[in-house]
Amino acid sequence: MASMAATPAAASRHSRGALAIVGLSVALVLSIAANLRFGAVPVSGTDLLAAFGLADGDGGSVMVLREIRAPRILASLAVGAALALSGCALQALFRNPLAEPGLLGVSTGAALGAAVWFVFGAAWLAPLASIDMLRPFLLPLLSFLGALAAIGIVLSLGKRGGPQATVLMLLVGIGVNAIGAALIGLATYISTDTQMRALAIWMLGSFAQTEWAVLAPALLLIALASLGLAGTHRALDLLALGEAPARHLGIDTDRLRLKLGLLTAIAVGASVSLSGIIGFVGLIIPHMMRMAVGPGHRLLMPVSALAGATALSAADLVARTVALPAEVPVGVVMALVGAPVFIWMLLANWRKLA
Repeated sequence: MASMAATPAAASRHSRGALAIVGLSVALVLSIAANLRFGAVPVSGTDLLAAFGLADGDGGSVMVLREIRAPRILASLAVGAALALSGCALQALFRNPLAEPGLLGVSTGAALGAAVWFVFGAAWLAPLASIDMLRPFLLPLLSFLGALAAIGIVLSLGKRGGPQATVLMLLVGIGVNAIGAALIGLATYISTDTQMRALAIWMLGSFAQTEWAVLAPALLLIALASLGLAGTHRALDLLALGEAPARHLGIDTDRLRLKLGLLTAIAVGASVSLSGIIGFVGLIIPHMMRMAVGPGHRLLMPVSALAGATALSAADLVARTVALPAEVPVGVVMALVGAPVFIWMLLANWRKLA
């Protein structure tokens, strides 16, 4: 009887999962098409075909598509997927639907690395910055190193918590965030007006400066980290039972925490190096997808990645077009949408969290 009862439930989950994948795939394709078509520079259907070598179009519009919009779209898709996937993994690790990539200080660490570049880069890294081939990689490199430093501190101190290591990691992450925010504030205080403006724009989140040279290595890191995170789906399902039961079932929870921390640092560090700070993607997307397709991570993780890519691509479209010819930072768009959803999630889960 139990197996007969389980079969309709499993079939229902699979049907909901298939429906979610189809719906999100359609939304993603429409979002990509709209991002290619609309913006400050009008692009016709012929120009769009010309960008793929299928027709003759306006040279200026084709250049905009290939050199500006195409890398920007790819960046928004990759960052959205990476942040959502990282949030999904961290929510499972902490067994808390309000966990997200910034929880461990990764985003703040990456932002601190960027602040170092904007304020001190010209003086500290002048020999490297003078090399044209290296200069585009210095900001992503410092952001990535900042993210790794933050997660390194959290993991090394969190190990001292023993059975309560996960809780200690969470608390250390809060401390790392506070220290990182203070150092960013100090860098902002001593910066010039030009440096302050560049840092402020970057902190708000934007894909406006995305270039192929910087995008390619970031995409490689995001892809590798995302595949690694997706490969932990079975361990995350067992971890939902609690750390002690998961250990009895053969899961090395200490090693899993280390693996998830490092993979999250790589994914989020590479993402932040492309876009700056963009909040709420890793918080609300996994939670909403869990409500839609259930808690099983084998389906939840790819669906969350797909939903994150779709959401951030749509947010970037709004950011580019809502105030033409000006552009609104995509981080602001996500905050305006994500904050109300976060409040709703908080109220809905209050009894569980209390």
